[in-house]
Amino acid sequence: MKAVILAGGLGTRISEETSTRPKPMIEIGGKPILWHIMKTYSHHGINDFVICCGYKGYVIKEYFANYFLHMSDVTFDMSKNSMEVHQRSAEPWRVTLVDTGDNTMTGGRVKRIAEYVREDDLFCLTYGDGVSDVNITELIAFHKAQNVKATLTATIPPGRFGALDLNGSKVNSFMEKPKGDGAMINGGFFVLSPNVLDYIADDITTWEREPLERLALEGNLAAYQHNGFWQPMDTLRDKVHLEELWLSGKAPWKVWP
Repeated sequence: MKAVILAGGLGTRISEETSTRPKPMIEIGGKPILWHIMKTYSHHGINDFVICCGYKGYVIKEYFANYFLHMSDVTFDMSKNSMEVHQRSAEPWRVTLVDTGDNTMTGGRVKRIAEYVREDDLFCLTYGDGVSDVNITELIAFHKAQNVKATLTATIPPGRFGALDLNGSKVNSFMEKPKGDGAMINGGFFVLSPNVLDYIADDITTWEREPLERLALEGNLAAYQHNGFWQPMDTLRDKVHLEELWLSGKAPWKVWP
């Protein structure tokens, strides 16, 4: 099975980091968040990736072109114009990088990689800017049991601000970082039948609008409920939070050894 990763957006809400690189290449613990997402899928046996590139996609291409240099020790002998790689580290990944356009919407990006998934029974789809400890194996099994064309992962968004329960000028209760209002949201991590490609009209189609809305109306969209960790990296504050979790050695999304 393949995992398709949307990695072409502009990342305007975290422009402090995206002026020189695409959002999925922002690093957490010295590795791009894209790498963390791929490690999660790889842990569940999915090692064939199709990455939808767009804004500054060449940065992603250069990263994978020189992956073994990023992950290994290396000696350059300038006098001999030679390079020796030590302790070469490699992942069992097959990575297809597709230029899906700078301004293409999410649905359009999926449409543009149709040739790479059209003949598959199923494929996974996720966003290139969020991490989770979602059980991909269970998610796929859940999708197969639903007899639908699409399954999304429903999750509760993390709280961003403190909430006060007030009685006049008195505080009845205080929660520094409560979760959202209890409503679950689309957390990505989809499992899809290639038939969903027919629901996408063109480059300006937003995946989260017409295609998903139509699938829902038809009864062809299921929701796998995930109550564990899920965190998008929308802002610099999110990036700092994820970095702190990683450096603490207790990053919840690190499900691999």
